[in-house]
Amino acid sequence: MSSLPNSVHARDVEYLLHPVTNARRHEEVGPIVIERGEGIHVYDDEGREYIEGMAGLWSVGVGFGEKRLAEAAYKQMLKLPYYHSFSHKSNEPAIDLAEKLVQMSPERLKRAHFTNSGSEANDTVLKMVWYFNNARGKREKKTFISRQNAYHGITMVAGSLTGLPVNHRDFDLPIIPVKHLTCPHYWRNGQEGESEEAFAQRLADELEQTILDAGPETIAAFIGEPLMGAGGVLPPPAGYWQKVQAICRKYDVLLVADEVINGFGRLGTMFACEHYGIDPDIMVLSKQITSSYQPLAAILFSDEIYQGIADNSAKIGTFAHGYTASAHPVACAVALENLRIIEDEGLVENAARSGAVLHRELKCFEEHPLVGEVRGVALIAAIELVADKATKARFDPVGKAGAYLFAKGHEHGVILRAMGDQIGFCPPMIITEDETVELVRRFEMTLADTYTWLKNEGVIAA
Repeated sequence: MSSLPNSVHARDVEYLLHPVTNARRHEEVGPIVIERGEGIHVYDDEGREYIEGMAGLWSVGVGFGEKRLAEAAYKQMLKLPYYHSFSHKSNEPAIDLAEKLVQMSPERLKRAHFTNSGSEANDTVLKMVWYFNNARGKREKKTFISRQNAYHGITMVAGSLTGLPVNHRDFDLPIIPVKHLTCPHYWRNGQEGESEEAFAQRLADELEQTILDAGPETIAAFIGEPLMGAGGVLPPPAGYWQKVQAICRKYDVLLVADEVINGFGRLGTMFACEHYGIDPDIMVLSKQITSSYQPLAAILFSDEIYQGIADNSAKIGTFAHGYTASAHPVACAVALENLRIIEDEGLVENAARSGAVLHRELKCFEEHPLVGEVRGVALIAAIELVADKATKARFDPVGKAGAYLFAKGHEHGVILRAMGDQIGFCPPMIITEDETVELVRRFEMTLADTYTWLKNEGVIAA
């Protein structure tokens, strides 16, 4: 960090409060100021190059510096830089995008509604579900079911749905009726001698019993990421989603698929619902919908839900919800061009190809003394670091190894994500097979340094 009082680093520390950051620690170390990006790389203001192994925040699917997206935004700004979608107003990019999303998504989903972020979208989902259930005379149906380790956003409602304790602590969350069930992570939560199928059945039984104990008339929806992201990149056990879906249908519980991270090719299929055979009532999309070049999220939902909401809006006189920038024309224009790039460049297929290389290369670390598990699907993966391989014991405190590895990665030119001691990989979907090998090579050097440091610190046996 520069000591000059007028440096950009000093001004950052003086004026900004950063999200998901230890503010006091930030005062000591200052920021890495990212100045530009190109392809899978970003560059800081001192000229250092990094492979962006997390695509920003799981989101820059088409890579950095994509001129087609800049041009789409520029053209739309010249034509119509902003307009709202309240009171019967609309714009062509929003209409085109809604049609495109409905056509490419699971068959049950017939309508679209736009917000600015995944957090806003999941807040809106809760309001829509409550509004819908009230409209059909089921006013007790208010409780949502989520999972431990789930991530559904950071606002008051979405943060309540999230199942990570750090996101609740001292924010006085949850503030809504929500039940968090066992995280579907077989390696960590499976019982001794329990098969993967038996684990999935145990979780299904837990879901059904939770519904019965509360009363089906009180349970509104089950919300889940098809593959859990920020909780550690956790693929579900085989058969899990089919069991969950059957129970939801049995008890008139809406099924919400949160594809904010999964969607638009990350798992080697356009949507994770396709990969896992999920037929949701509601699907939430964001991040890669614009490759985060513009803030945008979409909620896709069934005609049954639309009809209930529409009838209630006629009764009340309005659907009294929305944001100033809902269906923003520039964001929608960028999203449309982003989807064209994903299709034109075959990025869904590339995610499957480069993802296979990523998992092949990461699998080589399975015998490393720090590595407990290597997991993921296609172009999203994680390595879980453990203090003791035989017992799967976590580090004390949790995150000690992950934080060091994350910081050390910058020295080797790679940006990853430490979720405690779980190290996430989620590079732009444009990454080539050779670039994927280089990404893992930089990680390998980082892991070696981390192992040496832990031994020197006496955290693990020398």
